[in-house]
Formats: sequence, C-alpha cells, structure tokens
Amino acid sequence: MFRTAKIAFFATALVVGIAATPAFAVSWPHAPLGEPLARQLMMQMDTDKNGQVSRDEWMRFMDAEFDRLDVENSGHLSVREIRNFARPDMCPDDR
Repeated sequence: MFRTAKIAFFATALVVGIAATPAFAVSWPHAPLGEPLARQLMMQMDTDKNGQVSRDEWMRFMDAEFDRLDVENSGHLSVREIRNFARPDMCPDDR
C-alpha cells in the first residue's frame, strides 16, 4: 500500500510539474526517478503490456490517482489531501 502511494505521489508530482521546479529540485535531492521506481510506475500504467505508456493509459492512471487523493470528493485537491500522501521530508512544515 505504501509503495503504491509513493509511486502515485511521484506520478502526481510529474503531472503537476513539481519535480521540474528549481525550488523542488534543491529542497528534495531525490527528484529524478530511479530506474526501479520508474519501472514499477511503468508496470502499473502500461495496462496493455506493450512496454510503453500511451496518453490514454497515462490519463486513466492519473484520473484514478486524483480520485484516490481527493478524499473530500470535492473535485479539487487541497494541500491537506496532498500532504496526507507525502513523506514528511517532501513537505516540510511552513514555518
């Protein structure tokens, strides 16, 4: 369960562009996905098992992840909903 949540969070970060921002790269030194994590993500997303992720497969995966993160069923993700699935070192307290 935790491994799936971690993979989902990385995929979500890619979609919203967090991993591409300089501030994120500096504050989180593990920004690039490692090969094992990338392969796991690929296996979860590649539903037709052809070794590639199509736009449709990507969108279905991300739609499901959004629904999973949106525990308030509001159709929007709040900071609280995102923080619930992030590791503490990924989202330090705003002090």
